[in-house]
Amino acid sequence: MEDKEKNKGNSRQGNKNAGKGSNNSGSSDQHKGGGMGMRGVTRPMAEKKMKNHSRQMMDNKKQEHQQHDGHMMKSKDERMQMLHMHHMQTLWVYWMLIILGAWLVVSPLTFSYGKGVVEPGGGRELWLSLNQRISFMAWSDILSGLALIFFGWRSLTPNRPVSVWVACLIGIWLNMAPVIFWAPNAAAYINDTLVGALVIGLTILIPGMPNMIMYMKMGSEVPQGWSYNPSSWPQRWIMIVMGFAGWVVSRYLGAFQLGYIDHAWDPFFGEGSRLVLNSNMSHMWPVSDGAFGAFAYTLEFLMGFMGSPSRWRTMPWMVFVFGILVIPLGMVHIFLVISQPVIVGEWCTLCLLAAAIMLPMIPLEFDEVIAMGQHMIKAKKRGDNLWQVFWKGGKPFEQNSDERSPKLMQLPQKPGKVFMASIWGMSFPWTLVVSAGLGIGLMFAPAAFGLETKATPSDIFHLAGSLIVVVSVISMGEVVRMGRYLNVLLALAVAVTPWFLSNSPVGLNITGAIAGLIVAALAIPRGAKTENYGLWDKYVK
Repeated sequence: MEDKEKNKGNSRQGNKNAGKGSNNSGSSDQHKGGGMGMRGVTRPMAEKKMKNHSRQMMDNKKQEHQQHDGHMMKSKDERMQMLHMHHMQTLWVYWMLIILGAWLVVSPLTFSYGKGVVEPGGGRELWLSLNQRISFMAWSDILSGLALIFFGWRSLTPNRPVSVWVACLIGIWLNMAPVIFWAPNAAAYINDTLVGALVIGLTILIPGMPNMIMYMKMGSEVPQGWSYNPSSWPQRWIMIVMGFAGWVVSRYLGAFQLGYIDHAWDPFFGEGSRLVLNSNMSHMWPVSDGAFGAFAYTLEFLMGFMGSPSRWRTMPWMVFVFGILVIPLGMVHIFLVISQPVIVGEWCTLCLLAAAIMLPMIPLEFDEVIAMGQHMIKAKKRGDNLWQVFWKGGKPFEQNSDERSPKLMQLPQKPGKVFMASIWGMSFPWTLVVSAGLGIGLMFAPAAFGLETKATPSDIFHLAGSLIVVVSVISMGEVVRMGRYLNVLLALAVAVTPWFLSNSPVGLNITGAIAGLIVAALAIPRGAKTENYGLWDKYVK
């Protein structure tokens, strides 16, 4: 009985110590849901074993490895033990890579890429002949499959991050190959894109970043001086949902351009979608712009899952790449869509939908990029090696935990609370909301006055109105609120320029002048600022 009570006491004391360890490390990823060591572990006994192993190392080394800030720093030997333990519990991931590699090797024989072939829509001329498209796709799958088998086999041995990263790059290539080689039939396209997405998930999402256990710096989740965490799961959840929605829409547009479907559905503009997707503007690209958009959305959707809630600090390179995909590439995508009525003279409903999905992603991602940049600047002032900080993360400047963000698992019970947390960093001043509404009105004003779509005044109203909407929505992100001043230039352009055109109706000119002056005036007030952004606060004005 004494032994039994003693064991219970030890168990309680161990749990108490483990809880203290978690508190001392603030938002330590190692103690929330198992941290990096628990990524990809799906068996209850394995989970229990890993938790006990981690707790034991924490208790044994608690006093031995204290930093000046009181934060636990594991030794290299301890990290190596955790790496081996984690690898053992996620071994199934690397066997799956081998299996998927074998699947790819036999895919050209199983699906016969030379049967049921189609030509791209709109009579587009390709840089490859049909035989080359079939041959290149087949050899791409065979060689990619053999490479996956080889690097998957190497990855069965722990501490081989290069092999895992090469396998991930193969997954990215599998998503690109059908777009570059104009996959000759739908089977080749869907096979490569789905297997490629699985490979990316199996290499860097389910088990976590290769070997990150060896160098990850535990510490704060909320950037210093910020009132919320821009890398929290609710903040990333909304990006993942929109990325997936954009993938679905772009995949449909790509399927039409690649020739897998014969009709482009459009509920509002009739044949507009077909004319836009088969236009000279679309044909000037060497690949299907719809399919390329689906590829970009695939990366955005998957990258939303990457990293811990402190990835703004632990994975600056990833936030940087994700920011490039969302912000500059997203702006290019939006500009191409809004230029369609000017260049082609037609509208495309699903193209507009894809742009509408991308637009709010830009202000929602800006805050995470700025938090990452702020950390890099502070690390430079501290004297850290920026190259290492960029690729391997940096030490925290303080110890804190994200106590404000709700748990994502609360979404079914508290959808409103989780949704509101996903848009922290955005506010909706009535000035910007009205400006966006006026921009939409300017886009369709020429049609209300019976003006031809391809007339010069129509082009001015279409472009200026669309850009006013874009600037207004992006400026709803508080960290880029200063961008609203661009509306002054756009408003003046639509208010003044039409008066110098002989074919612009007077009524349309007056409408543009009134709406333009209102938009310019609405760009002056800043609107509400609801959050704090550390060093960036002085730029929110």
